[in-house]
Amino acid sequence: MSQPIRRIVTTHDAAGISVFDHVDLITTRLIDSRDANFALIWATKSVPAELNGSADGDFLEMGKTLKGGSVIRVVDFLPGCSSPMHRSFSIDYGIVINGELELVLDGGGVQKLTAGDIVIQRGTNHLWHNPSADQICRVIFILIEARPVVVAGRVMEEVHP
Repeated sequence: MSQPIRRIVTTHDAAGISVFDHVDLITTRLIDSRDANFALIWATKSVPAELNGSADGDFLEMGKTLKGGSVIRVVDFLPGCSSPMHRSFSIDYGIVINGELELVLDGGGVQKLTAGDIVIQRGTNHLWHNPSADQICRVIFILIEARPVVVAGRVMEEVHP
């Protein structure tokens, strides 16, 4: 079972003083591909982000990324599972919190990741594999929309299984 994530959100009161808006616990949920649990932590509709108003960034409708915006999510990769090969037009910053994970590229390259490693995923076609038989690997991902990848004049396709 995945450990809940404690989320602390700040704002300003009517006088402009910094205050806590809310503190809550978020649990991860199994995704359709059944290889990982996801928890959306926050999202913005645009970059730069709008900090005025009281919009709660965890209730925006989106897919894996948010067109024109940013997303932070926690992913718990389940033991022995692999994600489908995929590519999105986003720059993704992945920070491994615990466990081990393999990043596999469509060109055959593989990197083993452990706690403290940071991945900068730049629109490449890839999959994630948790090689452990019994431990979840928790990764925090920050995703920001990016322009499509162009190689030798050819726009690479987004791949969303």
